[in-house]
Amino acid sequence: MRSAVVLAGGRSTRYGDGDKALADLAGTPMLRRVADRLAEPTDELVVNCRDDQRAAHRDALDGYPNPVRVAEDPEPDEGPMAGIAAGLRAASGEYALVVACDMPFVDPAVVDLLFDRAAGRDAAVPEMDDGWYQTTQAVYRADAMAAACADALDRGDRKILAPLESLDWAAVPEADVAAVSDLESFRNLNTREAVEDAAERFAP
Repeated sequence: MRSAVVLAGGRSTRYGDGDKALADLAGTPMLRRVADRLAEPTDELVVNCRDDQRAAHRDALDGYPNPVRVAEDPEPDEGPMAGIAAGLRAASGEYALVVACDMPFVDPAVVDLLFDRAAGRDAAVPEMDDGWYQTTQAVYRADAMAAACADALDRGDRKILAPLESLDWAAVPEADVAAVSDLESFRNLNTREAVEDAAERFAP
């Protein structure tokens, strides 16, 4: 089984008021746009969020074709590493894709590539030519990464790459991603303006 974890518990400070995960993207909440891109390459969906988001996020995913569960942050506002850990603990699959809720262009071909590269290891993380690692569109062995995140948080190390230091993981070069897709898969919509600009991509 392939699991997908969508990180949707952040406060979205650059977005402004309102829940960015529920931003209207051409008539559909952005969370649902992300989830719909994951319906075919994965088998279940886990949404990581805060308690006060739970009901609205469930509503946004009504009728989703795969099983859906919600993984609440034990402590809100602990950052993406805590969200990753909470989501992975709730995943049923040995491996899970983790993707941010503001990446509505996530490409199923990239998802397949990352699951393939993670097989037999603890993670597969895209590495951009500029040295940036796309840790919020990556595949992790769920139990190993959840434990590594917890260990990093316990020692006060909040660097997003800190959990990987104890894991056996593969960096997936940008060129390998570009061979199966374009880099729009990693485009994130942090502001209202970005959401508005992207809406035309989804217009009927």
